[in-house]
Amino acid sequence: MITGAQLYTLRDFCKTPEQLAETLKRVADMGYRTVQLSGTCAYDPDWMNERLRENGLKCVLTHTDAMRIASHTQDVVNDHKKFGCGHIGIGYYKMETQEAVDEFLNRFGPAMKILEENGMKLMYHNHDHEFMHINGRTVLMQLAERTEENRLGFTLDTFWVQAGGGDAAWWLRYLKGRVPCVHFKDMGYGRKMLPVGGGNMNFDEIIKACEYAGVKYALVEQDDCNGRDPFECMKESFEYLKSCGIKGE
Repeated sequence: MITGAQLYTLRDFCKTPEQLAETLKRVADMGYRTVQLSGTCAYDPDWMNERLRENGLKCVLTHTDAMRIASHTQDVVNDHKKFGCGHIGIGYYKMETQEAVDEFLNRFGPAMKILEENGMKLMYHNHDHEFMHINGRTVLMQLAERTEENRLGFTLDTFWVQAGGGDAAWWLRYLKGRVPCVHFKDMGYGRKMLPVGGGNMNFDEIIKACEYAGVKYALVEQDDCNGRDPFECMKESFEYLKSCGIKGE
């Protein structure tokens, strides 16, 4: 398992191509060699390929506009091929009824097929609302049960699993083989987001579960740094995971 940087944490420093290029350099200087592109300004795929290459980075996942994935799937595939990224993610999609779950599966089923045919995978990122029970099953469980492993993966977010009343280690084991990328994010008292290792979540068990589930990339994310420098938070998480034996490459 390799530690990566989820750039959504650093989104305030990625609002222009110049800022994004500098942020990629700073992330690489911390020791990260893997990134997720999310919450950044728009970028040309060829330009991104050059920025990644010059910093010794690779992008393993993006969060891409869900409607563009559904309606312009091949264009999304072609863009991602230009900078070598095989996981295309939906970052947020709220489903609170059975009809909404059914609609999601119908809407994105064709995109899942196209991505698979191109050697890629659609990735679904959870928040807490996916742990709502509809007809006796959580939304996340319904998505897993009603899709094929090779067509839909899950970017399990440790913080949001716990916020939804779930056990991140249990869910990682349940989704074995479908969680190549995971968001590592810690929780303190009052649902406060903290650098990994700085909160109350059981990351010893989470890491063991990741190893069992076949996770390839532990992507560090902290949506809210509570007034701290986000770069410092990212570095703190990196060093903690390094102490746990998870390195940047």
